Amino acid sequence: MRVELESWLKSHITQCGVASSLRWDLWLPHTATATLPAAFSDLLPHFQVEPVDEYIVKNKPVTLTCRSTPATQIYFKCNGEWVHQDDHLIERTVDPATALPVMQVTIDITRQQVEKIFGLDEYWCQCVAWSTTGTQKSQKAYIRIAYLRKNFEEEPQGKEVALDQEVLLRCHPPEGVPQAEVEWQRNEDVIDPASDPNFFITTDHNLVIKKARLADTGNYTCVAKNIVARRKSTSATVLVYVNGGWSTWTTWSSCSAVCGRGWQKRSRSCTNPTPLNGGTSCEGQNIQKSACVATCPVDGGWSEWSKWSACGADCSMWRSRECTQPSPGTGGKDCQGLDLQSLNCTSEQCPQSECTTTHILGAEDVALYVGMVAVALCLTLLLIVVVLVYRRKKEGLDADVADSSILTTGFQPMGIKPSKPENSHLLTIQPDLTTTTTSYQGTLRSRHDTTGKFSMTNGPLLDPLPNGSHTLHNGKLNSDPAEFVSRLSTQSYFKTLPRDVANTSYGTFNFLGGRLTIPNTGISLLIPPEAIPRGKIYEIYLTVQRKEDLRLPLAGCQTLLSPVVSCGPPGVVLSRPVILSMDHCSDACLDNWAVRLKKQNYEGAWEDVLLMGEELVSEPYYCQLEAETCRLFSEQLGTFALVGESLHMGAAKRLRLVLFSDAYCSTLEYNIRVYCMDDTQDVFKEVMQMERQLGGRLIDEPHVLLFKDSYHNLRLSIHDMPLAHWRSKLLAGYQEIPFYHIWNGSQRYLHCTFTLERLSLSTCELTCQLCVWQVEGEGQSFSLDFNIAKVTLSITARSEAAFSESSLAGPSAFQIPYLIRQKICSSLDAPCPNGADWRMLAQRLKLERHMSFFASKASPTSVILDLWEAQHFHSGNINQLATVMADIGKQEAMIFLVSDGEC
Repeated sequence: MRVELESWLKSHITQCGVASSLRWDLWLPHTATATLPAAFSDLLPHFQVEPVDEYIVKNKPVTLTCRSTPATQIYFKCNGEWVHQDDHLIERTVDPATALPVMQVTIDITRQQVEKIFGLDEYWCQCVAWSTTGTQKSQKAYIRIAYLRKNFEEEPQGKEVALDQEVLLRCHPPEGVPQAEVEWQRNEDVIDPASDPNFFITTDHNLVIKKARLADTGNYTCVAKNIVARRKSTSATVLVYVNGGWSTWTTWSSCSAVCGRGWQKRSRSCTNPTPLNGGTSCEGQNIQKSACVATCPVDGGWSEWSKWSACGADCSMWRSRECTQPSPGTGGKDCQGLDLQSLNCTSEQCPQSECTTTHILGAEDVALYVGMVAVALCLTLLLIVVVLVYRRKKEGLDADVADSSILTTGFQPMGIKPSKPENSHLLTIQPDLTTTTTSYQGTLRSRHDTTGKFSMTNGPLLDPLPNGSHTLHNGKLNSDPAEFVSRLSTQSYFKTLPRDVANTSYGTFNFLGGRLTIPNTGISLLIPPEAIPRGKIYEIYLTVQRKEDLRLPLAGCQTLLSPVVSCGPPGVVLSRPVILSMDHCSDACLDNWAVRLKKQNYEGAWEDVLLMGEELVSEPYYCQLEAETCRLFSEQLGTFALVGESLHMGAAKRLRLVLFSDAYCSTLEYNIRVYCMDDTQDVFKEVMQMERQLGGRLIDEPHVLLFKDSYHNLRLSIHDMPLAHWRSKLLAGYQEIPFYHIWNGSQRYLHCTFTLERLSLSTCELTCQLCVWQVEGEGQSFSLDFNIAKVTLSITARSEAAFSESSLAGPSAFQIPYLIRQKICSSLDAPCPNGADWRMLAQRLKLERHMSFFASKASPTSVILDLWEAQHFHSGNINQLATVMADIGKQEAMIFLVSDGEC
């Protein structure tokens, strides 16, 4: 060891030009500087204190200490090089217990010393102690520069959760040395899981609320700290909501009628529990009515008088009667009058011994009889008055309950016999069909006559339209959409509908049919001719729901494949199915999916009404799943959504990847936002509207990525930037979106932001490569090359962007004229021996998969033409359909050449 140290010192001093006359013993550890007593000369050094790991905080140096006994010299060696003797602080003492000499040496390590080798290897030091017997080395002590970055790698996100639901708040603290410790705060108060077992902090620093309580509502903050600094994440608001629940029904009230048929009611309240913090209100009715029959009061009636008794010794006889015809009941009155009557006997009937007495008392008996007759007359008059009053009251009561239709049908939400038979159809009005134009003129008020109510047990009614006449001409309704949506949303069933005029379409239609379209969403409703019964007019709406407006229950591997679309009002009578078209984002391979159509019932619960591939022609719903669109044949209106359950890991959703940036940039920072959304037009429209409000701009064409059910996350990274002008402020090499958030998360679009920094404000050109890929799956890359000071792309949604009319009624809504359509149906509906009928039309249009469905309809050709209209309204060529008809061999193909004026 001495030879090694001497060699290093000579080399070092020679390189520095130091005179060779210097004494080497000033640099080298040797025994001459401290001689051990002879009794301890054979002992090796023993370390009492060894250097330990240290952290350099900011610019403060750290001190390493080494103590050994017995030792003649102690020197430090750092990263393989000896520390200069002048940098050592030496202290010599004697151990009082053993009388051995003790040597303690300390050195200071600065930040500059550590930074010289930073990135190559960790900086370490150890001390070497000498005695006359030999040397000993201490353990290595590592010196590291302590730091804690500012930005969290993952911050907690706010959530709205139901009562008693488990809550998971994620937190990935900033990178730091030493590793940061994490604690959680709620409303600035530290959370202690030991005192509140409802909280649990995982090993990876996530906070779990086992069962959400109302008291758990608050702002949650993740706090990371080490010896250098203390960082706080942005606060995440957790809102614990309570959905309302019905109380038990009250007892039935007494019958409204005193006698005969009436009604009784019972009620309940939404207080078990009361909705809180935005929880949903109770669905259903709070009052029920039921028919009842009240037993009428029965007044008592007298029976016939009995025969007179024999004349008694007192020269009197008597007779009696009973109040039994009928007996009084249910509160009726008792019989009025005497139940026993007596009379003096005549002289012939009375014994002789008592006649004298009778004659003596004759004058008094006459007075008595006169009084009794007067009382009887008064009672008789009083009884007549009572009977007359009773009969009048009964006649008035009978008039009040004369309309007893509501009493024979059990419980009905609403139902009073209408005053006019022609108003008994729901949402209908008798149109004037005497003219040949497609316009309807007249008041729509009459179909909501307030003098009577419509009996309807399967759905609520719209409020009456305002007074006045609305004219429907050339398929356009002159009305205010905002007024319609506002009126619609006030109904009890429609209170959950969004009040978004931009995403709602409505119109008034008769038997000629029509079409509703929500522009730039891919959502439309085709109402074929004759779907609405002749003589009726319906006011129909079409709207797309937002995910925040409702909670669609998803379980297991289920994921939402389409927008949630509502059309209505529910309960209208349709003669034929309408066709609802909406986008979906599955890979359209039914071997990979179990696709179900869900419908929301009147209570707000979701029901499975159809399993794709196992449709029954007898059911009121039927689906055709195309590459990007679903066509739903439905005989009922309501709220629908497509939900897919992956059968294996090969199932994939189509994601649309869209890039936005700041339209104007006046600072050094520049943001690029990458949206990952379901590949449906309604979501793209929503993101475009949101970015337009944020002042963003589209910087590249959207790309499509197949996202598989492989449980792997989605990663995003940016590469190949000109480092001379730009740098990324992202600390990690990539950003990641968890698989669960995309597959069955609460949002149909997510985004990551890449923050770049240009080194000069004059830099405007940006070239880079942005990659998006699923781990162990498919990926997409964007090659960006644009000027951040210039406005770039303005993307519109497919060919539908140029279509401005959201409601078309009558012939203007169809490509095939009505009369021509009728001729085609009459020609192809009848079976043809050579097969030149509707079946060949379905084959030529590549619809043979749905043969059984078409065959179940009264007019298969009409349903095929309906589907063709739904598919080709914006891009269809009627001459191509004429060519198909010519190939079938029908002369009717020539009628397609007729001009519109001739039709």
